[in-house]
Amino acid sequence: MTTKSAAAAARATVYGYPRQGPNRELKKAIEGYWKGRVTGDALRATAAELRRANWRQLAGAGIDEVPTGDFSYYDHVLDTTVMVGAIPGRHRDAVAADPLDGYFAMARGTQDVAPLEMTKWFDTNYHYLVPELGPDTVFAADSAKQVAELKEAIALGLTARPVLVGPVTYLLLAKPAPGAPAGFEPLTLLDRLLPVYAEVMADLRAAGAEWVQLDEPALVQDRTPAERHAAGRAYRDLGALTDRPKLLVASYFDRLGEALPVLAKAPVEGLALDFTEAAAANLDALAAVGGLPRKRLVAGVVNGRNIWVNDLEKSLATLGTLLGLADRVDVAASCSLLHVPLDATAERDVEPQILRWLAFARQKTAEIVTLARGLARGTGAITAELAANRADLASRAGSPITRDPAVRARAAVVTEADAHRSQPYAERTAAQRAHLRLPLLPTTTIGSFPQTGELRTARADLRGGRIDTAGYEERVRAEIQEVVSFQEKTGLDVLVHGEAERNDMVQYFAEQLTGYLATQHGWVQSYGTRYVRPPILAGDISRPEPMTVRWTAYAQSLTDRPVKGMLTGPVTMLAWSFVRDDQPRGDTARQIALALRDEVNDLEAAGTSVIQVDEPALRETLPLRTADRPAYLAWATESFRLTTGGVRPDTQIHTHMCYAEFGDIVQAIDDLDADVISLEAARSHMQVARELAAHGYPREAGPGVYDIHSPRVPGAQEAAELLRTGLRAIPAERLWVNPDCGLKTRGWPETRASLENLVTAARTVRGELPAS
Repeated sequence: MTTKSAAAAARATVYGYPRQGPNRELKKAIEGYWKGRVTGDALRATAAELRRANWRQLAGAGIDEVPTGDFSYYDHVLDTTVMVGAIPGRHRDAVAADPLDGYFAMARGTQDVAPLEMTKWFDTNYHYLVPELGPDTVFAADSAKQVAELKEAIALGLTARPVLVGPVTYLLLAKPAPGAPAGFEPLTLLDRLLPVYAEVMADLRAAGAEWVQLDEPALVQDRTPAERHAAGRAYRDLGALTDRPKLLVASYFDRLGEALPVLAKAPVEGLALDFTEAAAANLDALAAVGGLPRKRLVAGVVNGRNIWVNDLEKSLATLGTLLGLADRVDVAASCSLLHVPLDATAERDVEPQILRWLAFARQKTAEIVTLARGLARGTGAITAELAANRADLASRAGSPITRDPAVRARAAVVTEADAHRSQPYAERTAAQRAHLRLPLLPTTTIGSFPQTGELRTARADLRGGRIDTAGYEERVRAEIQEVVSFQEKTGLDVLVHGEAERNDMVQYFAEQLTGYLATQHGWVQSYGTRYVRPPILAGDISRPEPMTVRWTAYAQSLTDRPVKGMLTGPVTMLAWSFVRDDQPRGDTARQIALALRDEVNDLEAAGTSVIQVDEPALRETLPLRTADRPAYLAWATESFRLTTGGVRPDTQIHTHMCYAEFGDIVQAIDDLDADVISLEAARSHMQVARELAAHGYPREAGPGVYDIHSPRVPGAQEAAELLRTGLRAIPAERLWVNPDCGLKTRGWPETRASLENLVTAARTVRGELPAS
């Protein structure tokens, strides 16, 4: 192996690409199918055209090897569940009757059948469907999707590489199926699963695959010796197969650590590693194990999760170091480009100067191709690109947009006392109960109510100039009146104004804070057909004026019951944005917290007695490596307390979290010092309530009894049974009754029925409690 040969072999590739299409065509086709307006054949045709368009764009940009199999109607982990035949028993009839409808039943549920549990994909805001496996699970290969998509790409004359979730990661992401014995570990099914992967790979080889990529991001987490041994055994066995393509094992999101030597010595032909900031340690670790002689290395040097332009010279230096460590070095993004928007050039409202700093999927593709050309031919081949890149980086670094001296001065004088309430919880709760006078098992919702077509039309009409601000606000007031009236009639105890005026729980605030940029077309998939437009943290953060006080006060004027003020917390504002990479995240979180603290104090001054500061991203932003977590949790919990620490003892502070694994952050939840926390719990059958009880969590909690990510309406008896389960972990004087999450994505008919059943359930169980 020589540096020259490794450089000459450099090729450009990616692991995955945004699925939705430039105008979210996939979302519209799928939702049309659900509503009966689009046929199955029409949906398949739309999906096929989007795949072809993606591949053509990639190839036209200079990508040498396009990915296949990464496209999904809903989720690539769910696609893997189908591929290996691990269909839960309750969904088998639906899948057998109609594979497409059965697929969506697993994702969304039906009125009669619950969906698979959903949680966050590592430390991203993408959600995957959790496989359910038990000792009686029988795997069976179904490679139809993977083979068909490979053949589609080959038919276009492209070199294609199928990308699959690896067997070890699939099992480590899975949960024991209902009824599985206590202590059952899905990883024990590895020997049963590997022959299925072998069959799929044989099918792909027969269809023309030279390489297959197996993604193993779970190996960047802390893994036990037994788990690392299982990974080594898996790739020893798969590598020993004769009827297979070449294997490229990929990891991303963090450093591989002790798993790197395991994969480096495995009998596979290549590794794909992340070399961006979070995983920079991979470079030294790879050198320490002697590199990858006689193997292919795919180097992820372009950040696949953020939107800032790459430092091309820095990446080229990394690539140059890697040339001596592998037989062939190719260039890629650090992970699938699924996590960034499609095309920055679509943003017509962003200042041209700032637009030069941004790289979405198409721009990252161009960066990858430029780096591969520079690696293969030398920097002389990319002189113009390097000069333009240097100018862009200098423009951003020197821009006054990025630094506000007043914001930095305020953050610098924050004290420990600023991040604490004036009284401990035991004293606050007595004051709050006397002030609010709520019943046992008080009922509430998380915040948002359905965003109707009329509301979306009104927002579009305002943007398009078809109505003025006064006309728009009149529609919002009418919606708030309806939401408050419905909640009063239904019997909810603590009301919300419904967030009719808000487009997104992060974007709404970002548009009113200095230092943020909002996009018009920067859609990123969160789950299924749910797409969000993460705003961009470009500079220092401050709040010019109140953001929510007027609408909250208006809602409160319509009722004698308490109306919650609703804010998005600093960690979630950070996590669900594209964060700046030129200062520590904790510094940015503190700036956001101070801006939100002003809003909290203004809400209280306007008469709001209950204020909810949502932090659904607290768990998802948790570093993947245990050693990195204490520092993160310190600034994350401090930023929340800094937001809420200035209110009176009788003002009740709520927070909310959803769709994540909470067991390993219960102490952090405690450290937030919120008076009440509401959490997703319906799909996991109150698991989080048991985790809170095991920790000895001393404050009030509302584990959800209504799964809002499914269209099914839970009956009152079902909700009551979940509530009784919650009572076995949390005493009645500290238990709230609420849905799992906000109701923005639901329709009014199911919302009305579900909340009426929720209130009925609370009254039923309240009546079963012993008299005090």
